[in-house]
Amino acid sequence: MTDNKPLVTHIFTADPSAHVFNGKLYVYPSHDIKTDIEDNDNGDQYAMTDYHVLSMEEVGGPVTDHGVALALEDILWAGKQLWAPDAATKNGEYYLYYPARNKEGVFQIGVAISDVPEGPFKPEPTPIEGSFSIDPASFVDEDGEAYLYFGGIWGGQLQCWTSGKFDKDAYSQMEAQSGYALFPKVAKLSKDMLSFDDPVQDVVILDKEGQPLAAADHDRRFFEAAWMHKYNGKYYFSYSTGDTHFLCYAVGDNPLGPFTYGGRILDPVLGWTTHHSVVEFKGKWYLFYHDASLSGGKNHLRSVKVTEIFYNREGEIQLTRP
Repeated sequence: MTDNKPLVTHIFTADPSAHVFNGKLYVYPSHDIKTDIEDNDNGDQYAMTDYHVLSMEEVGGPVTDHGVALALEDILWAGKQLWAPDAATKNGEYYLYYPARNKEGVFQIGVAISDVPEGPFKPEPTPIEGSFSIDPASFVDEDGEAYLYFGGIWGGQLQCWTSGKFDKDAYSQMEAQSGYALFPKVAKLSKDMLSFDDPVQDVVILDKEGQPLAAADHDRRFFEAAWMHKYNGKYYFSYSTGDTHFLCYAVGDNPLGPFTYGGRILDPVLGWTTHHSVVEFKGKWYLFYHDASLSGGKNHLRSVKVTEIFYNREGEIQLTRP
């Protein structure tokens, strides 16, 4: 069990992506920093400039901060805002996927490489061709195929890409106002994990009647924070609903979807954002998430926490209340 305390308190951490590598639990969070920028819907107050990697031998045990694994100044193409990252391993290497605004202010996704899970990571000189928006989540299936899920509306700019090209005039629209909700995105990764093998496609989330979720359905539609995990042969795509502050999940038979809405994982926490990961470690399942309790509720100064989660006999994830 867990005691609901932040994993670390010497820095602010958020958006935790947790993985088991070499029998140890590693967490790849974003690193919140203090800023005078006022909160706004574009997320300018989330002015992060580097990544730290955390690790632990046991959930609830001591946590090691391995220091700066990648810094903004080392990324040739990036202008600002190192938001939520993720990591994967394949080919004996470790890959850190991260979003950043390029020099023109458009979010793209980069990749950096290390020969150890804690880094430091060496970034590729250019972003992944065809990538856009935020919140990359990597998933390597049991057959060795790897995928990258991504997307986020409002400040994440997903609404700017509905035509296939960046439309700066769509930035202020934030999201669809009618019809189907904007879908998150997925692409199969190349064998070297550095590029997309196939075109980017929609991650379609359906209701129980088989219809795509509506844009007006703010309690269930995708906002940001994609995550993929596998349980009993099923693929669980989970995400944040953003302005309604839920973590939800949908289930499918294929890593590319479609996925049928399954329910909520986590009720709203203290602070505006919700971002998470789900991982199995030593026979138990855990939800890593963040809240703003350590900072007294400051939305841009968050802390990573962890709690055990449970599935019922039907494979449904039981709701966690913070």
